Amino acid sequence: MATTTKGKSKSKSSAKSKFNKETYMHWFESMLFLRKFEEKAGQLYGQQKIKGFCHLYIGQEACVAGSISALERGDKHITAYRDHAHPIALGSDPKKIMAELFAKETGISKGKGGSMHMFDKENNFFGGHGIVGGQVPLGAGIAFSEKYNKTGKLCMCYMGDGAVRQGAFHEALNLAMTWKLPVIFVIENNGYAMGTSVKRTSNVTELYTLGEAYDMPSEPVDGMSVEAVYEAVESAAERARNGEGPTLLEFRTYRYKGHSMSDPAKYRTKEELEEYKGKDPIEQVRKTILDNKYASEDEISAIEKKVKDEVAECVKFADESDYPKQEEAFRDVYAQEDYPFVTD
Repeated sequence: MATTTKGKSKSKSSAKSKFNKETYMHWFESMLFLRKFEEKAGQLYGQQKIKGFCHLYIGQEACVAGSISALERGDKHITAYRDHAHPIALGSDPKKIMAELFAKETGISKGKGGSMHMFDKENNFFGGHGIVGGQVPLGAGIAFSEKYNKTGKLCMCYMGDGAVRQGAFHEALNLAMTWKLPVIFVIENNGYAMGTSVKRTSNVTELYTLGEAYDMPSEPVDGMSVEAVYEAVESAAERARNGEGPTLLEFRTYRYKGHSMSDPAKYRTKEELEEYKGKDPIEQVRKTILDNKYASEDEISAIEKKVKDEVAECVKFADESDYPKQEEAFRDVYAQEDYPFVTD
C-alpha cells in the first residue's frame, strides 16, 4: 500500500509522505468501521444481546490497521482475547463476528467461542485466546512451522502488557531468538493489565527492553499513529523474511473503555483519558485526508453513513440468526467425528 521503497522512517512527517490517498482512505474507512462496530457491540452488551465477557478495542485501531497493511496475505496472526478487530481487518466477514458475539450458529466460531475465541483459518487468524500469555508460545510455534515449511511467511503475535509477566513470554522469546523464527511479537501496551498500571507491577516499565535480554531487536512504537505502526512492522517483517529472526515491538496505545464491559475504569483519571483522545488515530487520519484534499467533508460523511449502515447489517444478521442446536455441543471437540461421548 505504500508508495515508496521499504525502509524505516525516523520522522512522522517523512513517514506520512510515503503513503498515498488510497492508503489513507483505506485506513480511515477500516478504522472507522472497527470503531463503530465496537461501539455498537458495547451498546448491545448493555441491552443483553451480547453476554459473557466482552473486551472492546476502541482507541487501539491503529495497531491492527497499520500492522496488517504492512504485511502480506498468508502471514499468520494470533492474539489475546481483545480480538474482534483483528479478524475483521484481515478480511473476515464482520457479520459472522457479530453473530459470534451473539453466540449464534452463524458466528465465526459457530457460536461456541464468543467474544474471546474468534478463529478464521481461511484468513490466517489463529485466535482469540483467553489464557493470559497463552498465545505467545503458540505464536512462536506457528512461526516455527512457517520456517520449517519454507513458506516465506511470518507470524504476527499480539499480547497485552500484562502478558509479559508470564514465564511463557520469556520462554517463547528465548526460543524464537535461538532458532531465528519469523515472528513479530507485539505488546499492545494500553497502560493497564486489567485495572493495574504497568508502574505497579514491575520495575521495568519500558516493556520493549525485555526483548534486549535475548539480544532481540526491540523498540517502542507510537500505537496511536497508524503510520508509525506501519513503518515498524514493515521493518520487522523484512527482517523476519530475510531469515534474521524475531522482533519485539511495544505499541504504546490506549483503550478508551475499561478492560472489559464489567470494568468502570475508575483507576484512571478523566484527564488521562482526554489526553489520549486528543491523539485519536482515526481523527489523525481524517485530518491528513482533509489537509491534503484527498476527500471533502461530504465524502467523509458518505463514508461515515456507509459504515453505519454496514454495522447495522451486521446486527440484523446476528439478531436473525439461530442459536446452535443442542447436538452442536458434541461437535468440534475432537477430530474424530464419531467420538463416543458419554451422554447419559
